[in-house]
Order: sequence, then structure tokens, then C-alpha cells
Amino acid sequence: MQVLAEVVGTYMLVFIGCGSALINRVQPLGTVGMAMAWGFVLMAAIYAVGHISGAHFNPAVTVALAAIRRFRWKEVPMYVLGQLLGATLASLTLKVLFHKQPDIIPIATQYAAATTDLEAFLWEFIITFILMFSICANTTDHRASPGLAGFAIGSTLLVNALVAGPITGASMNPARSIGPAVAAGVYKNLWLYILAPVLGALFAAMVYSGLRVPKPTAASADDKDMTAQG
Repeated sequence: MQVLAEVVGTYMLVFIGCGSALINRVQPLGTVGMAMAWGFVLMAAIYAVGHISGAHFNPAVTVALAAIRRFRWKEVPMYVLGQLLGATLASLTLKVLFHKQPDIIPIATQYAAATTDLEAFLWEFIITFILMFSICANTTDHRASPGLAGFAIGSTLLVNALVAGPITGASMNPARSIGPAVAAGVYKNLWLYILAPVLGALFAAMVYSGLRVPKPTAASADDKDMTAQG
């Protein structure tokens, strides 16, 4: 059930997000339009299946949550496989639906020619750090407002895509890059879009773990009440 939710959620994310890049050829959406597509579909997917699977949709997120003991390691392989399957199926669906276009290369994540490997790596590391930091803040901390998680995380993806989209494609997600690479047959620099997001997410999860405070227990709450009464 949970893995199926990850397949469906990742499919939604990649189909709409990558689909906006192909629509942009027909009806110009621009950077703002495509960033909005990514942000809003992530928001919708989180609210759709977040209560079922946790709405990871991203191997980097799954690995990072497992590393800080917010997710079981034994479930990581199936989650990652589900995410890769969802992204690949979505990309292949786009290939069928947009068969009249000469290619579907725009769905593949590639960085600008003037950008070096190191610069692209740093961009992807930083924007994934920001995304994962928002995820940790909104889903792993008892002080957060759970009803706003989808809005906050979707908005984070949107602004990341606005800033980094024209430079690296703003992947932040190995599944988002692997699925389209398989469908488009473009594997150049794929390693960077796998490694940078994973490391960025891991670093963000560890940093936020240092900021998180333990959830008050019943005993500690009673002690506070007694102190206040005294």
C-alpha cells in the first residue's frame, strides 16, 4: 500500500513537472510557469498520499530520513524502487503523448553549458539541502503545523526551481533525473544528479536533527505543572 502510494505520487510529480517542459515548447510557460507546475503538483501529491506513505517521492529524502532514524532502513529499497518506477512510467507516458515532438530531451536534467561540474554539484547540493531542511522542519518536528506541510514543502520546491531551474534543471531528486534519462536516452552527468541530492539531503537532515528538541513526555509536563503551581 505504502509503496504503491509512492509510485503514484512520484508519477504525478514527474508527469506534471516534466510535462511542463514539453508543453513549454508548444505554449511558452517560462521559468515561472514551470516552477509553479513543479511546486503545485508536489503540494497536491503530498496532500493526496502523504497520510499513506509519508510522501517521499524522492530516494534522497528516503535515505536521509532513514539516516536520522525517522524511517526504517528495511523499507528503503522498496520505497526507492517505487519512486524509480513512478518516475520512469511517467517519463515513458510523456514520450508516448508527445510523440509528435522530435524528442523529449527537455525532460532530462542537464546543466547549462557555461556551468562547470563543480558549480552544478554545488547548486544541486544546496537546493536539495534547502528542500530537505523544509521537509524535516515540517514533518519530523512536533512543534510544526502538520496541516501546512504540503504548502511549505511545495513552496520550497517552487522557489528552488525558480532560482536554479535555468542553471541545472533543479532536480533535487535522483528518481526525477533517472526516470527521464531512461525515457529520453540521455545519461550525461546523471551521476551528479544522484550524488549531489543524496548528500545534500543527508546533510540537511543531520543539521536539523541538531535543532530539534525532544517531544515533552507526560512526566515532564507534570513536572512543569507542579513547578508552576509551586
